[in-house]
Amino acid sequence: MDAIFGMAQIGQVAKALWAEGKKHKVWAFHAEMGTGKTTFIHALCEYLGVEDAISSPTFAIVNQYQSKEAGVLLHMDWYRIKDEEEAIMAGIEDHLTSEQYCFVEWPEKAAGLLPDNTFHVYLQLLDTTTRRLYTDAEAI
Repeated sequence: MDAIFGMAQIGQVAKALWAEGKKHKVWAFHAEMGTGKTTFIHALCEYLGVEDAISSPTFAIVNQYQSKEAGVLLHMDWYRIKDEEEAIMAGIEDHLTSEQYCFVEWPEKAAGLLPDNTFHVYLQLLDTTTRRLYTDAEAI
């Protein structure tokens, strides 16, 4: 998948991304700070029927949501994690092997914990209102 979009199209892109990646339980979102990882995951959760308040788990590390479409969703933000050892101590490994969908921001902080079949999603900031999203097959 490779899509260029603005906020008006984010729901459509989330729907298309779900169709492509739903067979994967762990999704790693790669992007620079301020690119919109949390905003995109919010749109994805909305598409999946989450009615809970969707917010960044920066301080909690993991937020859990209930989805009508996909069951339990775990939204993780590893920005504050120093390394894999700290992630293990925080219980991240258990979440990744739980068979629940895990959407991970800042996956490079503990990349060695990601399963082999992780679905890698890349976001790029093109300008103040436009983003590019692409997946493994289109990775540069």
